[in-house]
Amino acid sequence: MAAEIVNPRSDSSTDHEGPAGAAEPFDPAFALHRGGKMAVQATVPVRDKDDLSLAYTPGVAKVCSAIAERPELVHDYTWKSNVVAVVTDGTAVLGLGDIGAEASLPVMEGKAILFKQFGGVDAVPIALATTDADEIVETVVRLAPSFGGVNLEDISAPRCFEIERKLQERLDIPVFHDDQHGTAVVTLAALRNAAKLTGRTLGDLRAVISGAGAAGVAIAKFLLEAGLGDVAVADRKGIVSRDRDDLTPVKRELAALTNKAGISGSLEAALKGADVFIGVSGGTVPEPAVASMAPNAFVFAMANPNPEVHPDVAHKYAAVVATGRSDYPNQINNVLAFPGIFAGALQVRASRITEGMKIAAADALADVVGDELSADYVIPSPFDERVAPAVTAAVAAAARAEGVARA
Repeated sequence: MAAEIVNPRSDSSTDHEGPAGAAEPFDPAFALHRGGKMAVQATVPVRDKDDLSLAYTPGVAKVCSAIAERPELVHDYTWKSNVVAVVTDGTAVLGLGDIGAEASLPVMEGKAILFKQFGGVDAVPIALATTDADEIVETVVRLAPSFGGVNLEDISAPRCFEIERKLQERLDIPVFHDDQHGTAVVTLAALRNAAKLTGRTLGDLRAVISGAGAAGVAIAKFLLEAGLGDVAVADRKGIVSRDRDDLTPVKRELAALTNKAGISGSLEAALKGADVFIGVSGGTVPEPAVASMAPNAFVFAMANPNPEVHPDVAHKYAAVVATGRSDYPNQINNVLAFPGIFAGALQVRASRITEGMKIAAADALADVVGDELSADYVIPSPFDERVAPAVTAAVAAAARAEGVARA
C-alpha cells in the first residue's frame, strides 16, 4: 500500500460551509481539509480470483513464511522500506502549542503529504493519546515493526530530547525529531552560503540564538559540530550560561558546550558585535540591538508568522536576511531537509541518522545554490526539483561511509 496525495472529498456544496456546518463565508482552508488531505491506495491490482490468491491467501503465506525465516526480507516484500511513522502527542503544534492529539492531525497529515510530494516517501500520521514520555516510547517501540523510520513531530521540550534518545537506543531504524534536526540542517546550509557570500568561514562567526527549546538547542549543537566559532543561546531569562542556577539538565549541558565568550545577561547584550542572529522563539528584538551587531551580519529571524526582526528592519543592518516565511527570500523551511534525509536513510536501510548524515544533507542543500549565490538566495526553494535528489544521494553516501547502512 502507498499513501496517495489525493483528497477523497466529493465536490459537495458543503465545502462552502464553516466548521460548524452552518452557511458561512467560503474558507479555502476548511474546504481543502474536508475529508482529510490523504488516502491509501494499493500498488497492485486485485481484479480476479488469481490476483486475490496472490495478494492475500494462499499466496501471501509463502511471503510471510520467508520473512519469518529471514527477517531482513521484510524490506523487500512489504512497504516497510519506504514508510515513515509521523508521531506526535500534540503538545507543541506549530505556533498553537499544546492543542492535543486530535487537533494535531491536520498538521501530521500535512507532514505526511510533504514526505510524499518532496521525497517520494510514504508516511502515516500517528497522534498519541498520551504525553507521558515513557508511554510514548513504549508505544512507538511496539509500532516500529511496521515502519522503516520514525519522524517525531511537535512534541514539546524537554521531553522531546528524552523520547528521541530512548527510541534511538531501542530501535534499529532512524528516529528523527524534525523540529530539532530538520531546522538545524537547513539553518547550517543557509549559514554556510551566507558566510561564503561574505568571504568568511563558519569558524569566523559568533552567533546568538533566541530560543532554548527543541530547535534552539539542536541548532546550537549542530552548528558547533559543523565548526561554528562560537554561539550563545538565550531563553526568556537571558543567556544560558554556567553562572545561572536555574537551568534544566538540558540547558546545563548546553551551557557547558556553548558561549565560549562567557557572555551573561540579556539577549540584547549578547548581540553587540555578534555576526549572526538566529531566532526560533518568537518575541521581538529591538532595532538598536540589531544595529549593534557586527558589519555584514546575518539575521535569520524564523518565527512564524511574525519574525523576531522584521525583514525591513533587518535589511538596514544585515548582509543576509532569512525568515521562516514563504513570502520573503531565503525561507528556512524544514521541507528542504526531512524528505531527502529520510529517503536517503531508507534507501540504504540505515539503522540511524548520524551527525555526519545531517552535515552531508546541509552541504548538499547549500551546494544546490551553486553559482546563483546572492544575498537573496542563500538557500534554494522547496520547489527546486534538484533539492530532494541531492540530499537523498548525500545522506545515503554518508550512511555508507559511517557504517550505518545495511544495503
